[in-house]
This record gives sequence, C-alpha cells and structure tokens, in this order.
Amino acid sequence: MDIWKRKLFLSAFRVFDQAVLCLAFLLAASIESAMIQSLTFAQFLEIRLKVGNFILFFGMLIIWHSIFTGFRLYHSRRLDSRRSEIIDLLKATFAATCALVASAYAFNITMVTPLFIAVFLASAATALTASRLVFRFILKKIRLHGRNQRYLLISGTNDRAIAIAKTIRSRPGLGYTLLGFVDQDWHGVDAVTQNGFEIVSDFRGLKSYLRDQVVDDVIIALPLKSMYAQASEVLAVCEEQGIIVRHHVDMFPARMGRPKGVYPDGIPVITHFPGVATGMQLAAKRSLDVILSFLVLIVLSPFFALVGLLIRMDSKGPAFYVQERVGFNKRRFKLYKFRTMADGADARQGELECLNEACGPVFKIRNDPRITRLGRFLRKTSIDELPQLLNVLRGEMSLVGPRPPMPFEVEKYKSWHLRRILEVKPGITGLWQVEGRSRTSFNDMVRLDIRYVQNWSLWLDLKILARTVKEVVFPKGGV
Repeated sequence: MDIWKRKLFLSAFRVFDQAVLCLAFLLAASIESAMIQSLTFAQFLEIRLKVGNFILFFGMLIIWHSIFTGFRLYHSRRLDSRRSEIIDLLKATFAATCALVASAYAFNITMVTPLFIAVFLASAATALTASRLVFRFILKKIRLHGRNQRYLLISGTNDRAIAIAKTIRSRPGLGYTLLGFVDQDWHGVDAVTQNGFEIVSDFRGLKSYLRDQVVDDVIIALPLKSMYAQASEVLAVCEEQGIIVRHHVDMFPARMGRPKGVYPDGIPVITHFPGVATGMQLAAKRSLDVILSFLVLIVLSPFFALVGLLIRMDSKGPAFYVQERVGFNKRRFKLYKFRTMADGADARQGELECLNEACGPVFKIRNDPRITRLGRFLRKTSIDELPQLLNVLRGEMSLVGPRPPMPFEVEKYKSWHLRRILEVKPGITGLWQVEGRSRTSFNDMVRLDIRYVQNWSLWLDLKILARTVKEVVFPKGGV
C-alpha cells in the first residue's frame, strides 16, 4: 500500500473508532435519560450542547484517540492473532471508559451513572470488536490480490528460517512480500534456493541493503549458541533504521526494544517495535501532552496574539518561523516557533559558518547578528518555543523528549546511538534543556537525549517539566 493510501486508511480508521465511541455515548445518554422521567433526551441535548461542554467533549475525543493510539491499535498487526488484537482493543476501550468516568467526576457530570457506564462500555466494546473482525476479513481479501503488502527479510538460512518462509508464502492473506534471506556462506544455504527463495545479502552488506531497499520487517532465525554476535548486530542495525524486528522466543535479551509476543500460525516470536514505551505508558504520555498543550494554548491565545503583533512591529516578516525537522522514526514535520531573526536569516547562514561556536552538525553563534532586538528577549525567556505546543497537539512532538534535529544534522549522524533519539517523539523541553541549555555541546545534547530515551518514565517527564518551569522563571541562558 502506498504511504499516502496507508495514511488515508489509518485516518479513516481513527475517525471510525471515534464515531463508534460517540455513538456509544449517545446510546448510553438516551437510555439514561429515558430512566429519568423528569428529563427527556431532547432536554438532555439542550443542556449538553453548550460551548463549555462542547469543548469538554472535544477534549474527551482527543483523550480517547490518544488511548487507542497508545495501545498500538493503528500499527501493523497482521502477524498478531485475532485474540491478541481484540484483547488490546478491549483494554483500550476500558481505559477510554475510565477516562470518561474520571472526567465526569472532575466536572460533576451527573448523567454518567453506573447504568450509563455499563451501556457505554458494553456497546463500544461490542461495536469495536465486530468492526475489527470485519476489517480483518476485508484486509485479508485485499492482500490476497497483492495489495497492502509489507516487505520482509529473514536473517538466517537454517531449517527454522526456511519453515518461517514457507509459512509466510503459504499465507498470502498476511500481506507479506518475502524479499529473501540474509546469511553468510555455509553448506546449508543450498536449501534456500532449492525451496525457491533467494539470498539477498550477507551480514556485512545488510546495513547498505536496508538503507537502499524498502524493508518493513526483519525476522531473526539464527542459532543463538553459534551466532549470537551476528544476531545482536542484525538487531542493532534494524533498530538504527527504525525497522520492526521479530525473533524466536528466548533467543537473546535485546538492548533496547520492548518485547511483545505474537504467534503467526503457531510460531512463537518476540516483536521489537521502534520506540521505548507501549500500551498504557504511551497513552498516559500522550494524554498528558494533549491535555496540557490544549489548556495552555487556550489560556495563552491572547498572549500569542500580542507577541505576534510585537514581532511584526519590531521587524519585517511573519510572526511565526516554520522550519522542517526530523521526528519519530525519521518522519519529517514542520516545527513552529515565534520568529526571532530578521526575515531571510536562513539565506545568510553560509556566510556565518566560520563563526559557528558549536561542535558537530549544530550551528550556533552566541551573538548572532541575525537575531532581532525582541528576538533576544524571546529566546532568553524561551517564549519563542511556545508555538511548538501546536506540534504537540498535532502529535508531531511531545512536551518532553529529545531535541528535534534538522534534516542536515541527521544526515551527519555517523553511529547508531545518534539515531537512537529518533525512536521517540522530539520534545519542546528535555534533559538537554534543563541540564545545559545553550551551554551544552552537541555531543552532550546527544548523550542527554539518549539517557532520556533509555530511562524514560512518566515521572521523569513530570520532573523535567517542573525543572523547565524553574529554568524559564530563573533563566541562565537561552536555548
């Protein structure tokens, strides 16, 4: 499936899930209102359709979407069993119901009674489960016609690897195109060609192959005792490229990925998704991002208008500066900031390269002549970063995360650990900001970003947010 078609399909999927939850809400509301003789359903709608309650319900939709995304319901699950997907779906629905209950308690919504909750949960779970089963059936039919394919490599050429390849080939409904095998030359490789498969690379050339070819998944089926080093290297190279890795249960402990078991046709494997958190962890982080960014944007909207006006009065050019950055899994996005430099400053960077004070691929000058008078104040107080709350609300960034690199910086990354930071969404703030800000060298930024990724927790995010507020109130130097 083309990238744009896949994005369109997933967007429709997300809208459908939200529509189901809305219908479940209306069904629960209608039943609850029917039980209250003094309140008709029409009267209920009249009461709820106020601006404040509309904003509250819109926020609830965002939270529901974040929860479903956190449970990876919009990731590729073609190797997962129906049972596994339905269990995750039920967990997400239950979490969405808990969020609804928490909101009702916080905002004193009397309509949300035990009966309301029971009807909402039962109807949403039933409708979503039925829809997932129907979608699975439809997707299987589509894949049988050669559409919606994912490209797969198998590392290893032993009997176990060939058995996996035969299973994939015998089940075209999974939607996998087997590119071939990766292995070194040994006496058993003849069995691969005898079964109609192809060896496309050895271990030494795997990195180049992954860089030049479209590969979505790699299955490691190497013997652990004799080829542990090769298996570990395959995992490291795939993680560097943001490729999903699957391997047999108990083969070896991975350094980074979070394991999740799936069983395609009875073959037990562990899947390593790019990223550092799954399920409720991601849901909680995303919910925090959405709630805080939404509230701050609403509260500060008049301040945004004032700052934009002052920027236009201070110098010619737009109020906002838009720059392309690299985010989660090498996805590019447009980052928003208040403009702090003279219009057209990017075109002058070449003539100032000789004054660059930063090490590595970062460009930074302490007294950059392109910065405007107001821009220096905005940078020192970090006010210029506030528009990135829009990126957070859009899902391109998080409140806390690694520094979002520019494309030319990523191109200069030379080792796997520099790409490690692309396994999570970049953040408005992070360890690189609260522990150094402008005084931090590029290598120290990377070290702090990797430390954040490896030690991530919701509690760590909260501590960084608290320290960021302290840094902004008592600044020691702009970012």
